[in-house]
Amino acid sequence: MKKLRIGLLPLYIQLYDDYFAQLRPRIEAFYATIVRSFEQRGVEVVESGMCKVRSECAEAVHRFETQGVDALVTLHLAYSPSLESAAVLAATELPVIVLDTTPTYDYSPQQDPEELMYNHGIHGVQDLCNLLLRSDKRFLLEAGHWSESDVLDRVVEGVKAARIVHHLRHARVGRLGKTFAGMGDFDVPTDVLRRTIGLETVILDASSLGEGAASAISDAAIEQEMQEDQRAYESAGVDAAVHRQSTRACLTMRQLIEEHRLTAFTVNFLDVTGQSGLSSMPFLEVSKAMGRGIGYAGEGDVLTAALVGALLAVYPETSFTEMFCPDWKHNRVFLSHMGEMNLKVCSGKPVLREMSFPFTDADNPVVAYGRFRGGQAVYVNLAPGREGEYRLILSPITMTEVEGEDRMAGSIRGWFEPPVPVADFLTAYSRQGGTHHGAIVYGDVLRALTELGELMGWPTVIINE
Repeated sequence: MKKLRIGLLPLYIQLYDDYFAQLRPRIEAFYATIVRSFEQRGVEVVESGMCKVRSECAEAVHRFETQGVDALVTLHLAYSPSLESAAVLAATELPVIVLDTTPTYDYSPQQDPEELMYNHGIHGVQDLCNLLLRSDKRFLLEAGHWSESDVLDRVVEGVKAARIVHHLRHARVGRLGKTFAGMGDFDVPTDVLRRTIGLETVILDASSLGEGAASAISDAAIEQEMQEDQRAYESAGVDAAVHRQSTRACLTMRQLIEEHRLTAFTVNFLDVTGQSGLSSMPFLEVSKAMGRGIGYAGEGDVLTAALVGALLAVYPETSFTEMFCPDWKHNRVFLSHMGEMNLKVCSGKPVLREMSFPFTDADNPVVAYGRFRGGQAVYVNLAPGREGEYRLILSPITMTEVEGEDRMAGSIRGWFEPPVPVADFLTAYSRQGGTHHGAIVYGDVLRALTELGELMGWPTVIINE
């Protein structure tokens, strides 16, 4: 993952520079301390001079925008009147995180009264937050002592959420074929997706592949890709001619991704035909693309593909998936899909096999089958509601390892244990409108994903014990 980057906005007041100039050295030293503390957490900080009046705030925010920060973090170093900064912060497209902290941990009756001048930023926070709310500017707020609490770690989680927001709002999703006929849960018109989220849909078809695109892929490139497959996967028994044909289709798909600068894509397998420009369904490239950070969802699902791509921008161990079958006996849910998963989350070495493809006149593809590894994860679903509305559904889950015989080796597969009995989990999920397409994100990611919903203004439901 590319290093997180913030713009740290130091808010101060002109009055104190006019009358209490002796305060500035310690004020500036505290700002430098917070900068170092973020850098120690692996965050790159774009700094600014003290912002006391609106023009200084505007100059600093413009700098943060041009530097491409993931989020703007405010730091009240004294009471800074809100009208000097609120309009500028409300106008920027940058996500805003308000850091509510002070240098001194103990402010009890025994404290030196002069400490007041260094520790009263909280009412500046209150002033600013009131105006941001009145301006309909969404923001995150984290409060706590900078060294005696986890407040800076919480801010970092918010920065991760902010990066996901940026990638979602600027997603470019290629769609090859139409949306699968009859599937309505994820189907949102492309103009609505653009208006409500900002993501762009690029329609891919035979003409968009470019004349002779497939034939332009060299035999040497195909051979090199096949050799890399043989090193990365168990490939014994795969017919070389089928592998070569499938590889050409996959490299053609890769060329499309690069040509259209896609952050995500989706393919309706029923529209991969002899006339589609792809000789076979590029399942293997789908799996590889997710490993490179390109989002994917099946059957023409632009919305979930964009979500997966945005999640991958922060969490490389993210994969598109579907809940297929309940395992009532063992209180688990079986995950699968036709032939694609992010191979970074595979338990052991994936296995290459030729897949029978009876659905169209396309050739049989080669796919990499694997099993989702065990570990803590979050199941993520973005469910459309009434036009222009969405609901983010999250559930912390435990992916389970398989002990003993696994008779499903010829498939994409995995099992998770939900945080509540499986019947209650499935009931809650569908009552909230969860769609049949989703994503699994490995790690302790629930807080950041909850803040994603907050920044996007989506009602967020957490299915938990």
